Amino acid sequence: MNPDFEVKINEHISTVKIQKDDGNIITVIVDGKKYEIDIKSVEYCIYSILHKNKSYNVEIIDGSDSKNFTVNTLYQSFDVEILDAEARYIASRMKAHELEEKNIISSPMPGRIVRIPVTEGQEIIAGQTVIVVSAMKMESEYKTSKNGIVKHIHVKEGEVVSGHQPLLTIE
Repeated sequence: MNPDFEVKINEHISTVKIQKDDGNIITVIVDGKKYEIDIKSVEYCIYSILHKNKSYNVEIIDGSDSKNFTVNTLYQSFDVEILDAEARYIASRMKAHELEEKNIISSPMPGRIVRIPVTEGQEIIAGQTVIVVSAMKMESEYKTSKNGIVKHIHVKEGEVVSGHQPLLTIE
């Protein structure tokens, strides 16, 4: 079974699930509503879509990466972003990086604390690993972006943490 993912169209976010993919005939559930469509590529980046005996032509233009597109119809244009697990992970890493700029290092997603190679009161230098977290079958080393002193360690090795939970504070 295909996993759900989210699609951001302009500023609206919809939950999407591809229920059945049988060649050109696709059954998709968007925000709980089921659609059966017949979709066919008619030329590079141009698709013909049939839904309830109505024909729609769309142009899909690649964006800055494999998860961003511009979709053009006859009358409108939409910015589309696929928000799957990978995209959410990257966005949460960016949010964690923003928090780090504010002297707090946090995990962007749930995980388990593997190692804390520093102690409270310890002087640290930019680029030094201050905590290691295991999430999504990967270990991530969190490094400080500046010199400072470990003010407070909020977690212990082996502890399970939630996303965006503060792990340690640096002053």
